[in-house]
Amino acid sequence: MLAKLLMESKSIVVFSGAGMSTESGLQDFRSADRGMWNNRNPMELADIDAITGNRDEFLRFYRWRIEEMLRHKPNKGHEILSKWEQEGIIKGIITQNVENYHEQAGTTRIAKLHGDLGTLRCMKCNTQYPCTDYLDPRLMTTCGMRDCDGFVRPNVVLFGEMLPDHEINVANTLMNEVDLFIVLGSSLTVSPANQFPHQAKMRGAKLVIVNHDPTPSDKYADLIIRSSIGEVLNWTDKQL
Repeated sequence: MLAKLLMESKSIVVFSGAGMSTESGLQDFRSADRGMWNNRNPMELADIDAITGNRDEFLRFYRWRIEEMLRHKPNKGHEILSKWEQEGIIKGIITQNVENYHEQAGTTRIAKLHGDLGTLRCMKCNTQYPCTDYLDPRLMTTCGMRDCDGFVRPNVVLFGEMLPDHEINVANTLMNEVDLFIVLGSSLTVSPANQFPHQAKMRGAKLVIVNHDPTPSDKYADLIIRSSIGEVLNWTDKQL
């Protein structure tokens, strides 16, 4: 049925969540081994206050996240979505994920609502650095620009911060004229990102949710699939 919906639709937008990345083997930090963080909740270390109140653990936490991202790679699902974008089947992707697997797979039109773990930025002058600088033995956390001693942090949205305007604008552009909205691997519990399925339905779009567990938006869905994202996309691609 998903293949039929794809063929009948003209403006398709994909929304990806953590389940898309875990199929690459990436560990979801929300379920990370709490013992690694001295019995602290990892979500506390992804908070803006941790930069000043718990900087050592903040740095250790994000070094681990970057190492995890670099240890794995895009999966078959990422590759199929890139193929679909190139073929004009999908308009683009709105994602809650901060790793750069969609980009690595070749997708070009992406709204990264929660930022990009593949880059770092200076909090003072906004100079950008590659994420691998965090893995340097010297642990580069001070900006290298002349007369700037700003703290260099991951270029992600921390709890307590607003979503980036540019990414919201990209997402809103993708949502224009959407007639099929496909959710892949998101619990749809994090606001405001979880409002996009409702926006799609209000615009008259069909809603498809591919997720192992129930979501609050299931009641609005036209199709719910409880299966592996990669398997669903691979099977659908063969049917197209």
